[in-house]
Amino acid sequence: MSDPLVRSVIMAAVAVAVGVSLSSSITPTSAQSQAASLKTPWGEPDLQGIWTDETDTPLQRPPKYADQEFFTPEQRADLDRVRAGILSNERSRFERGTARDVAGAYNSGFASFRHTGLRTSLIVDPPNGRVPPLTPQAQKIAATDREFRLMLLQATDTCSGKEAACTGGKYDPTPSPRYEEGAPRYNTERMNRHNGPEDASLADRCLTLGLLEFGNRTGGTFRRIVQTPGGISMSYDVGQGQGLQRNIVMDGSPHIPAAIRQWYGDSRGHWEGDTLVVDVTNFSPKMDFRGARENLHLVERWKRLAPDTLQYEVTIDDPTVWTRPWTIRQELTRQSDDENRFYAEPRCVDSNYGLVGLLHGRRVNERAFAEGRGPDPRTIDSIKSGFVVGADPVR
Repeated sequence: MSDPLVRSVIMAAVAVAVGVSLSSSITPTSAQSQAASLKTPWGEPDLQGIWTDETDTPLQRPPKYADQEFFTPEQRADLDRVRAGILSNERSRFERGTARDVAGAYNSGFASFRHTGLRTSLIVDPPNGRVPPLTPQAQKIAATDREFRLMLLQATDTCSGKEAACTGGKYDPTPSPRYEEGAPRYNTERMNRHNGPEDASLADRCLTLGLLEFGNRTGGTFRRIVQTPGGISMSYDVGQGQGLQRNIVMDGSPHIPAAIRQWYGDSRGHWEGDTLVVDVTNFSPKMDFRGARENLHLVERWKRLAPDTLQYEVTIDDPTVWTRPWTIRQELTRQSDDENRFYAEPRCVDSNYGLVGLLHGRRVNERAFAEGRGPDPRTIDSIKSGFVVGADPVR
């Protein structure tokens, strides 16, 4: 082992030991007191820094845990053991030589799981930890979207094999005559077609799904908060570079006119004691959060609980989508400023190149089929050969 590596290991061990010692000597009351004393030079509560959720908590409580709000230590240890094997090459292998098998090789090399968190769900209201039911209107819209996507899959092996992705659909070896129809509404998800860029998902187009971002099971996400007198900026590092930056107006002015729509909405903030409260409206109809678009309304609360802990709570409401508002809560951990002293704005590179490849590849397949040299591309499921990870017992 080289000397630099030895020094790194020793320093890491010392840091862990010191961290344990310090954390054990700080009571919740003293931690809250220290957090409350952290102020900006102009007297506001200081929320600045780089923050992330270092554990993995499902958005919704898995049904098997019913009314259990927290995992037991034994449950967490067992879940971590099972999840550690999901990304194993052999356990997640598909039929050798298939597109899904190749996709699995990418996942095994570049994906990882965080340790299971304390809570059984991020949702704290409703008490059952589940997203409220959809309204009849939202159910109808979701059914129309689902019907359209199943139509694009009907001639593929996904439907002939009665796989889960074709649930509710039926197999027909002849592609649907509706195959070239436009999507029922602006598309934000993957579909089995690449006629143009907007047939791809938002992520495949290097766009985020919107402001609400709760991390994902294969890696953490980071938020850098910067405060100035009269304004707050938050930069998010999301996924594979599909990042975003938002500016929170703190001057007490009203929201922008309703006719003006923005991808991440319009954020207006104010302080309630040590808590930053942000009201967000005016979302674009092209973004999507679980079916909510332009009518999405958020009320966020950011509060520093300890020098290294930031609580994020958001109440989510869209009366056209859910039967009632619902709330999630996260505890974020402060990251080292020194180790992250260079924090570049996220840049999505993979999809900038990959999307062009998807469109070009589709045209090549269509040309080959027209010349009698290959199968009809409409009978090939181009979705399931994407990012593939085994079933996660936490979800």
